[in-house]
Amino acid sequence: MQADFAVELGADDETLEMPWAAGDGGLRYYDLKRHPELLSELQEVAQAPELGEFLSKVNSPQSPLETAKCDVWSSTEMDPEEEIFEAAHKFGSYVDLFFSDEAKRFSFPEHEYLAKRLVQLLRRVPEMPVAVEFLIRRCYYHAEEEAPGEEEIRDGFYITFYLFGYGDDEEKSRQNWVIGLKLVQNAIRQLAAK
Repeated sequence: MQADFAVELGADDETLEMPWAAGDGGLRYYDLKRHPELLSELQEVAQAPELGEFLSKVNSPQSPLETAKCDVWSSTEMDPEEEIFEAAHKFGSYVDLFFSDEAKRFSFPEHEYLAKRLVQLLRRVPEMPVAVEFLIRRCYYHAEEEAPGEEEIRDGFYITFYLFGYGDDEEKSRQNWVIGLKLVQNAIRQLAAK
């Protein structure tokens, strides 16, 4: 398994607002930690039930994390750095993660520690056609103020977790993606137990 992390806090880098909602009124944030029954609302879960299992575990009361957004896709387009897998297909996903503990949401060292530890654990896995990357990014957390209608926005962080499984066809790439997803889930569980 190829595992890495990076920091993306530049002015042009991706950011997240929490809670979020698409401008067209369609897609939006679901608080799966406090409302696990909303998991069935996610079209990505219908597309990839294994992602639903991952989201359920990461949003469980025992987990230090919650999820904000996710997506899954399949592709035959490969970047030059993916050629090492000698694959015709890849099955990919991303999940945006943030800490349940509000104080940790605003701590860069906590995010960096989490990303580094996950990468360390995942690099111990035997070679397989799977790649994972954790990107530390800026998040703008909206909080209600005491006065009605007022809102405070605080700069914090979140982690986008990308996962790709590679194979000769879509079925094999998806199988490798599922294995990778379970390995990341177990790594998160190990860190939560400490």
